[in-house]
Amino acid sequence: MPISLGELATRFGCDLDGDPDVEVIAVASLTGAGPGNICFLSNSALQQQLSSTKADAVILRAENAADCPVASLISDNPYAVFARVAARLHPVPGAVAGVHKSAVVDPSARVADSAQVDALAIIGERSVIGENVYVGPGCVIGADCDVGDDCRFVANVTLPRAVTIGKRGIFHPGVVIGADGFGNAMTPQGWVKVPQVGGVRIGDDVEIGANTTVDCGALGDTVIEDGVRIDNLCMIAHNVHVGEHTAMAAMTGIAGSTVIGKRCMFAGASGTVGHITICDDVVLSGQGMLTKDVTEPGTYASSFPAEKIRDWNRKVAIFRRLDAKDRRTNKLAKGDS
Repeated sequence: MPISLGELATRFGCDLDGDPDVEVIAVASLTGAGPGNICFLSNSALQQQLSSTKADAVILRAENAADCPVASLISDNPYAVFARVAARLHPVPGAVAGVHKSAVVDPSARVADSAQVDALAIIGERSVIGENVYVGPGCVIGADCDVGDDCRFVANVTLPRAVTIGKRGIFHPGVVIGADGFGNAMTPQGWVKVPQVGGVRIGDDVEIGANTTVDCGALGDTVIEDGVRIDNLCMIAHNVHVGEHTAMAAMTGIAGSTVIGKRCMFAGASGTVGHITICDDVVLSGQGMLTKDVTEPGTYASSFPAEKIRDWNRKVAIFRRLDAKDRRTNKLAKGDS
């Protein structure tokens, strides 16, 4: 539904430079925009694209407004405003109340009248589905789960058992929340599985990406606090505790019983060992690995960037020579021949 620039400026607290009666109907990129589109500029590397945009309006910072050839919505945080504008122009469809005839709902489960349960979904014993929840096709909500109002399970999401989820969660295809953690005890006869009897507790406004897994607790619960964002293909092991508004990019792996603070950010393919504690406001770079407690906020890194193989081999040879030299020095210091 079209909306005027004047209304957007008022609703999202922006200064408007341009005609308030101009209406936009969709978002687009700076280079792909045309009439009726609104886009944003927050990365200075894309500054050169601004002068040629065909959008009707651009959301940007004050220092970029003079270079904008079209109307501008001025904000200190253009990307956040763009996100809110995009949500207004491209809303996610709400639940359409009803249970599909091919869905299976246990008689002991409670499903709100306003919820939508799509084809081939399963709702298990004693589970509770809140108001306006969307349970997409092929989802499995096992026994003793509690799903808060306005959650959205896109498709093929699995909650095996004992999962509690707050309000407004979004869970993308293939997510598994509450599968057994990796608990095994070694004996002379081989591995003995340790029963995983805990559950999972997820707060409000959490989004989890496709094919990500969150294991149930071994004894207590695995906990994901309010506002957490987890990308596709991540792994959260048993008894992990993730603080509110922490974000994890794709292929992040968090080992068991790790405690992560608030507002942390994990870049792609990063992770932790188990049983460590990470304070609030820690940023871990791509492929970084945390191996001990982190008590000071800041940015941490621990990986080597890729380079040509001959350069890498040369550096590895230097590392080995340094190691051999260090061993010889230690022997001399001890008086060994």
